[in-house]
Amino acid sequence: MHFKSMVVSNIEVSPGYCLIRLTAPRQILDARPGQFVMVRVQDGIDPLLRRPFGIFDVGTFSPEYPESPRQHYLEILYKIVGKGTSILSMLHSRDYVDVLGPLGNGFDEGEPETEKLLVGGGFGLAPLHFFARKHAGTAGIKAFIGGKRKEDVLCVTEFERLGIDTYVATDDGTLGSRGLVTSVLEEQLETGFGSRTVYACGPEPMLRAVAGLCKRHGIGCQVSLEANMACGVGACLGCVTKGRSHSESAPDYRCVCKDGPVFDAAELLWD
Repeated sequence: MHFKSMVVSNIEVSPGYCLIRLTAPRQILDARPGQFVMVRVQDGIDPLLRRPFGIFDVGTFSPEYPESPRQHYLEILYKIVGKGTSILSMLHSRDYVDVLGPLGNGFDEGEPETEKLLVGGGFGLAPLHFFARKHAGTAGIKAFIGGKRKEDVLCVTEFERLGIDTYVATDDGTLGSRGLVTSVLEEQLETGFGSRTVYACGPEPMLRAVAGLCKRHGIGCQVSLEANMACGVGACLGCVTKGRSHSESAPDYRCVCKDGPVFDAAELLWD
């Protein structure tokens, strides 16, 4: 789906992190947690490429004027890291962007009775928040949020408002437990019982560690990979990752945008 989108709001939620709400067609309500959109932040050729963003939330809102019909929206959580996101952060209400999506494969949300452990950090929390919001009110969902320092820890209040037990860890101990979020997750895996699945999104080292923990404990793990995407539809082959059967003689590459961004962790080769 390709559409022009108007900015409804664009706010800084933590130093260097912003949440933007964009108008969208009704079909956006069919988006699945884990899918993403490609955004052209301004007209012209600079920057040339669209930017990929995980979906933080979708829904319906009442516009400013009461006589106007209710509209649908898409929310994106992003970090200001380069020219594209810097331009995005300077957009105001009633500015426009060009959006392609939702794209890719989302999470397999599993059986209702399965305990769901959400692990992420930074803007990697976007698809996990979307997942949590869709499952709000069901038992057995827990969130594990990590960051280098407290300024990098996002969405704690949003998860708690959904009634989800939330655990926080920071590298420097300025918020929650001191250390890596994977250490907090491991404590949970060692004490819990029953059917469970881990859903993770964040930097590759964290995902590798989470995949390793889940393998040792014999539980399912789905990971949403972050990658530099140029097209978003598998045409340019610029965002490939290695599948589990990859070798020099028999390459096994998966496009993050088309085959993912969500993968079963067991299907990937973790170097």
